[in-house]
Amino acid sequence: MAKPESIPSWSSVTAQVVQGHRVASGLNGNPRFPGGTLRMQIPHFAALGVDLTRFHLGTLNVSVAPYRYRVIQAPATYRQLKWHPVEPAEDFSFFDVWLTSPQGITVEGKIYHPHPETKPEHFQRPEVLELLLPHLPGLSYGDEVVLAVPRDQMVFEPCNS
Repeated sequence: MAKPESIPSWSSVTAQVVQGHRVASGLNGNPRFPGGTLRMQIPHFAALGVDLTRFHLGTLNVSVAPYRYRVIQAPATYRQLKWHPVEPAEDFSFFDVWLTSPQGITVEGKIYHPHPETKPEHFQRPEVLELLLPHLPGLSYGDEVVLAVPRDQMVFEPCNS
């Protein structure tokens, strides 16, 4: 995929790094998800041809407030993925994203979107996105980053529109 600057059809927004539930990484210590949900999900996604091993084993949560995101079309959606022995199956979508850090580092990643209607708990606020990215040292809660997503996948709109 080409860098966002070379494609005129990207939707961009400044976002703020926020703390998530720390379930994807396993840092919340929940014994139902040893090592985190991502570690448990990776083999199931791999069986579907989705390689998440190039990403950090945790999501970077960002708030796009005062904007909201509107899904246009996910390039990849997986329905009824049974990744946990006792939890119900979930639907997941992935979107392409480029993130530019405050240090000017730009990386390619995925927006990881467990569908709220199939997710049993740990819901995100509607303006928060979960990102799968290579490890980015130096990011802290409160840092501002710039996201770019193809407009045919997702757009950012003011909350009052």
